[in-house]
Amino acid sequence: MSQYLLAFRGGMPKSPEEGAKMMEAWNTWMGELGDALVDPGAGLGKSRFLTGPGQEETAGNPLSGYTVVEAADIEAALEIAGRNPIFSLGGTIEVAEQLKF
Repeated sequence: MSQYLLAFRGGMPKSPEEGAKMMEAWNTWMGELGDALVDPGAGLGKSRFLTGPGQEETAGNPLSGYTVVEAADIEAALEIAGRNPIFSLGGTIEVAEQLKF
């Protein structure tokens, strides 16, 4: 089994009601992960993007959060990510295997 970082982009609620509905769906998704959930992660605030020392650009699609899961392979991690409710708000998820050094 390997660990996978699920990096969330976008998908931010536009109203408190939408936020409450999303949190309920998010908590349901997290509960369904069971032992696959390694790190629930966190939501992320405003970010800045560096391309080199002192070279800052505007991030076009900034990170909005992350979670770490354990799965047999990338396909299983993608299946886990595909059930996340962020898609209902137009968000996306990047899935990457965490390498062991």
